[in-house]
Amino acid sequence: MRIVSLLPSATEMLFALGFDREVVGVSHECDFPPAARTKRVVIQSRIAHDATPAEIDRQVREYVARGESLYAVDAQALEELAPDLIVTQDLCHVCAASPDDLATALARFTQPPQVLCLNPLDLGDVWRDILWVGEETGRTQAAESLLEKIGQKHGEIESLMQNVSNHPRVAFLEWLQPFYVGGHWVPEMIKRAGGIDVFGSPRKPTFRVNLQDIVEATPDVIVVSPCGYGADQARNEYRAMDLPDQWNAIPAVRNNRVYALEANGYFSRPGPRLATGIEILAKAFHPSLEVSQEAESAILPIASATTATRTASA
Repeated sequence: MRIVSLLPSATEMLFALGFDREVVGVSHECDFPPAARTKRVVIQSRIAHDATPAEIDRQVREYVARGESLYAVDAQALEELAPDLIVTQDLCHVCAASPDDLATALARFTQPPQVLCLNPLDLGDVWRDILWVGEETGRTQAAESLLEKIGQKHGEIESLMQNVSNHPRVAFLEWLQPFYVGGHWVPEMIKRAGGIDVFGSPRKPTFRVNLQDIVEATPDVIVVSPCGYGADQARNEYRAMDLPDQWNAIPAVRNNRVYALEANGYFSRPGPRLATGIEILAKAFHPSLEVSQEAESAILPIASATTATRTASA
């Protein structure tokens, strides 16, 4: 079987199921595991990656308003790879290519490949998608084994939560300029990690909020995890923002409980590593918990401007 994955989370699933050789093509964003980067790229984004966050948001909104795709499919590359299966999604036309993006390219095939479209709205959907991919590719046993490991991770986290009585109020920022808060599976992850999402609801899309909304929500913890960003990049963007004095009055900022986390690996991509994302959140919400080294090292605290100034003058 020859497989093209246009969805980073699906690429992770496929490699986890042992399709190292069978995956022959990927999207420009498929970067995990590292071997995925060796595969031929068959799709690119029309959004300039060196643009500012505000400019990226503006470009996305303009493309969407015009009804145009954010992605360009390399039809010739796709035809040369001759896949038997293409895996994509139709959940978020901003995050990855959809079946509509493939229409023109697939018209060149005398025998079009099967297209598997994943559209998870919550964690249960994500885990079912793993099983679905396994069934469609003849790797049901491998998928069940992967789900068993994920179930074990869930069990470990639930055990950690048994003695937790404090449930911090959490604002999960999925974009900073402008502010967007996490949706779909993210609110469920926050709940499983012992927090209370002050904005999002399970299975509901991400949505825009303004600065005053965040101030008035008085979150105890702020998670800075812009879609597509690593933790360092998230921290740098947050620190570069010109935030008003009222921001420093937010409990999370005042108590130095603002954390930059990698979105790609653990939150924005609906794949196997969401289980570790829950563990990361649990550690951020409840610092005394003992978690894996991966979860421990994934948390990047961001000192508030007030604290940084006080430290520098001490």
